[in-house]
Amino acid sequence: MGDPKEAGAEAPPPGATARGGLSLLSQGESEEPSAQGSALLPGGAVKSRAVVKYSAAPPRAAFARLEEKTDLKLPPANWLRESAKLGPAGTTILGTGRKSKPFSSFGMAYDFIDSVGNDVDVVSDSENIKKLLKIPYSKSHVSMAVHRVGRTLLLDELDIQELFMRSSQTGDWTWLKEFYQRLIDQKWQRKKKSKEHWYQKAILSKFLYYSINGDGAAQPVPSAAEQQESSSSDQTGDSDGASWPAPFEMPSPVSEDPSASSQGSEPLEPSYIVGHLASAPKEQNLTTLFNDGENSQGLKNDFVRNILWTFEDIHMLVGSNMPIFGGGRYPAVSLRLRDNNKPINVLTGIDYWLDNLICNVPELVMCFHVNGIVQKYEMIKTEEIPNLENSNFSTKVIKDIAQNILSFLKSNCTKEGHTYWLFKASGSDIVKLYDLTTLCEETEDKYQNPFTMPVAILLYKVACNMMMKKNQNKKHYGTIRTLLLNCVKLLDKSRHPQIIASANYMLSELFQLDEPKKEESAESPLNENSDESYSEEEEEMPDSDENGAYCTSSDPPDDNKAVAIIKSVGELSVPEKYKSIHQIRPSCAFPVCHDTEERCRLVLSYVLEGLKSVDSSIKKDSDLPAADPSTPIPLKYEDESARGGPEGLEKQMALFLDKMGSLQKGNCSSQSGMTPGSWQHKMKLQLILKSSKAYYVLSDAAMSLQKYGRALRYIKLALQSHDTYCCLCTNMLSEVLLFLSQYLTLCGDIQLMLAQNANNRAAHLEEFNYQTKEDQEILHSLHRESSCQGFAWATDLSTDLESQLSVSCKCYEAANEILQFSDLKSQNPDHYVQVLKRMGNIRNEIGVFYMNQAAALQSERVVSKSVSTAEQQLWKKSFSCFEKGIHNFESIDDATNAALLLCNTGRLMRICAQAHCGAGDEFKREFSPEEGLYYNKAVDYYLKALRSLGTRDRHPAVWDSVNWELSTTYFTMATLQQDYAPLSRKAQEQIEKEVSEAMMKSLKYCDVDSASARQPLCQYRAATIHHRLASMYHSCLRNQVGDEYLRKQHRVLADLHYGQAGRLFQLLKDTPCELLRVQLERVAFAEFQMSGQNSNVGKLKTLSGALDIMVRTKHAFQLIRKELVEELDQPKSEEPTPVADAAPGLNREEVLKLLSIFESRLAFLLLQSIKLLSPTRKKTSGNVEEDVALKTNKHIYSQLLRATANKNTSLPERIDVLLHLLDQLARGSAVP
Repeated sequence: MGDPKEAGAEAPPPGATARGGLSLLSQGESEEPSAQGSALLPGGAVKSRAVVKYSAAPPRAAFARLEEKTDLKLPPANWLRESAKLGPAGTTILGTGRKSKPFSSFGMAYDFIDSVGNDVDVVSDSENIKKLLKIPYSKSHVSMAVHRVGRTLLLDELDIQELFMRSSQTGDWTWLKEFYQRLIDQKWQRKKKSKEHWYQKAILSKFLYYSINGDGAAQPVPSAAEQQESSSSDQTGDSDGASWPAPFEMPSPVSEDPSASSQGSEPLEPSYIVGHLASAPKEQNLTTLFNDGENSQGLKNDFVRNILWTFEDIHMLVGSNMPIFGGGRYPAVSLRLRDNNKPINVLTGIDYWLDNLICNVPELVMCFHVNGIVQKYEMIKTEEIPNLENSNFSTKVIKDIAQNILSFLKSNCTKEGHTYWLFKASGSDIVKLYDLTTLCEETEDKYQNPFTMPVAILLYKVACNMMMKKNQNKKHYGTIRTLLLNCVKLLDKSRHPQIIASANYMLSELFQLDEPKKEESAESPLNENSDESYSEEEEEMPDSDENGAYCTSSDPPDDNKAVAIIKSVGELSVPEKYKSIHQIRPSCAFPVCHDTEERCRLVLSYVLEGLKSVDSSIKKDSDLPAADPSTPIPLKYEDESARGGPEGLEKQMALFLDKMGSLQKGNCSSQSGMTPGSWQHKMKLQLILKSSKAYYVLSDAAMSLQKYGRALRYIKLALQSHDTYCCLCTNMLSEVLLFLSQYLTLCGDIQLMLAQNANNRAAHLEEFNYQTKEDQEILHSLHRESSCQGFAWATDLSTDLESQLSVSCKCYEAANEILQFSDLKSQNPDHYVQVLKRMGNIRNEIGVFYMNQAAALQSERVVSKSVSTAEQQLWKKSFSCFEKGIHNFESIDDATNAALLLCNTGRLMRICAQAHCGAGDEFKREFSPEEGLYYNKAVDYYLKALRSLGTRDRHPAVWDSVNWELSTTYFTMATLQQDYAPLSRKAQEQIEKEVSEAMMKSLKYCDVDSASARQPLCQYRAATIHHRLASMYHSCLRNQVGDEYLRKQHRVLADLHYGQAGRLFQLLKDTPCELLRVQLERVAFAEFQMSGQNSNVGKLKTLSGALDIMVRTKHAFQLIRKELVEELDQPKSEEPTPVADAAPGLNREEVLKLLSIFESRLAFLLLQSIKLLSPTRKKTSGNVEEDVALKTNKHIYSQLLRATANKNTSLPERIDVLLHLLDQLARGSAVP
């Protein structure tokens, strides 16, 4: 051969990769026409474009033009010798290799998985494409298997002769043989190849070897080629024929060329898939697909070229082994040997034309011979082939044939995963399409279909590939689900557990458990009207349109098994005779889950199927403990007394933490005997983890619905799943530890809510004990590996409130401990903050629980009895909980909640103080030092709470609450010191000073000005404080002798506080008695002042002031009268309502008592006024004002005496009289 460059040697373009060490061509290589090219043939009839996706061809060799008279019957020196110029694929390129296998399209589909189901309409051997397009021109038979994956059809030759020959030897496939003989060819017999056939093959082989001018060193040819050379005898089939698979009997691993191309895409093995099917390890025990000995290539893509051919609007992935040579004006030509005595016919012309179009070869070189003697060469352009003499054909008709056949197949091959058989008998014009899967299912062994396994693998691989795409849109989830469901449907569960387990796991992965509910949003691509895809088993009714594409009831009975029939091949030439009426994936709908529970239940159903597949493949069934999956596994229900109370929880928590520590070291134990690292082990881990997530989401959903018993049952199942995962896992991932922390956090929430909803305990218990059959079966699978009791301490439903709170706390503590095992705390700060918040909250709840218990014990205790040890223990427990909770909140800078816990601690201190006030004799009662100590501690905690908040702006409600509690503490302490003065320990003056200071501090923290719901309470408290201070100073003034400065100070303070108290009580609508009491005390204070005065003028002035105070009590009497009227009117309209409920704030006895005092004091003041005014009148005349006052006072005094003398006057009437007298007194002022 000449120089490679002159010969048109092919150099791989930059960036090209190779499969098996050979060149992989890329688009845009100008010196390789077959790499990429498009052609518009004359007249604009058809458009063709070919892109080489993969090539195993060596650099192209130039063909050697043979001398005339060369005898091709004589073998060349290099015949059947491997040439370095040809490379290892030389025999295939020269057409002497074996013909493609019956699953050749699957090999291509595996290599170009991205194209399957989406971009490509047809995947097939170029020979099959040519055979289909020649149907209207040829009388020969057509037998092809058709499979559908999405919009892609896979076409493979179905060699009936080879198949039935095997059936005769093994007894397999008898169902198809019987069907074929009964309905199609009743006189079938094996047809033998003619000697002419072998003669033509031999001289073609020799011609091609002559054409490469091979003079290199001869090497032994492959055994397959030698076998071909020796196979000119009358055998039953080609020695290079395809080997058909036996039914699945002998388990052996599926092999695949490890150097196979993946088109530069991402690996097909996602993290959640245990192992790629085609590279499965031996322990998978996958069934063999072929039975042709050690040289079996499995489902390997053994074409020299894989070409993406676009013919008009049809996209095809085509495998071709056509030899291409260099030379001439063009860098590529195809070389053909023709008998000069036999003219080229239409079939040959179509054959040559299609080969050149598919491979994008611009020229055809034909060598003519007579009886093996070379005569001449002729070079023809590809576009001229349709116009050759004797082989003239219309390219437009070929285009119509292609479109009609594709439409016919797509319209009728509707069920993904089914094997369809396209058959045309030799010499017949009728083309029939059968569904072999349906026919096979009618037999005893429905898995006898040899295409079942390759189709299932392909569906699985396409689904894997779609799942792997990171930018995969959820609208494709329906497609993925359909692929996987059909894959599982095709496979025998007992024979292919790994694929089924993996497919079910991927099905469960399609449902995102942690996503917000978006099923009904406008963006959702889901079809709400369909739960399944187009591939379900509904039969599609044939359209009886004008095309007449389908068989009707008038057809012969023999056709009733056919899915569809083309009655005449001539119809294929009619433009658009067959229109594809079947939409590609019309309803590939993802199931619409209207709520979270439905979505999780679907996930769990797939997980269960996956677990069943894994469990069925584990050998050591006999070593497992006996368990019946239909028998419920009891969910333990224990009383707290049986578990040892909170103290028992401490031990269980310690065991749990030890276990978590051992997991960090990678300890692993499985009861079923699974080998760590095996596919069963890896898959079961993933399935169990998925089930735990699903149960967690179910629990969270039940929690939001306030179904706390159901929520606890689900979180128990989630934790049991996780416990089993921990037993199997050899290396605990941080993500899984985070899941566990989240599970325990939710479990703590549920236990807390159960504690707070104890009134509905029976309903919660019933929900907790309920179990579905699915849950039982999943638990059965879990119990094969573990006892599932690792978290029993957290998930039992207790009847004891303290126990529930303790369990909740321990759950949060365990969740927090898990976050400490690794760097999870810093990686998940939000979750860490939530856990600490919950820990602080539950410790507050427990602290309040113990505090209330202590208060209850205190109320039951006899007054004179001292504080019990039980109370003190409860105080300590409560204080410890509050302290830990405060620390939790402070560690995450939650000042508001820390302030609330400090406030509760202050309340605990007040309860401690109250407990000490009950000790001792009530008559000798004094404010004890212990009370003072605890009240001062309470004050300290309230002040800390205020410091924690900083300002009111941070949280106004909490700020106001703390201020109110602090004011209350000061007020209580001052009141107790005032009422039970510790005179045995302190001087009166010191006590008065402390009381005054405490009262003023209480006033300081009592906000009477801010408008809020608490404002009336603050006003009442402030009024009470002023009243008490005024009373105290009044008392001091009465009892004090000597220091005039102190007396004057006390007098001023008493007057000031009485005035403030009266003003505040007057603002309130429901405290008339308090207002009246304050005013009476003010009158008494005026009387006391008057008693110390010597001059009549001074006395008269003081007296006038006292009468003025009396007049100002009119408001209090009006309020009392209003309440009395309401009280009297209430029974008339609602007789069953008791009178006491009508005016709950009015105490009749107190009103009567105060009224009597008021009447007596008013009478006394009026009498004294009359006495003081009478002498003045005698000495001084002409004072008209005093005369009027005297007259008025006398008149009022007489009326008052008459009114009080009448004992039969009712309370309202007495008040009316007083109001009338006060009006008169106000009008005729007694002031001189």
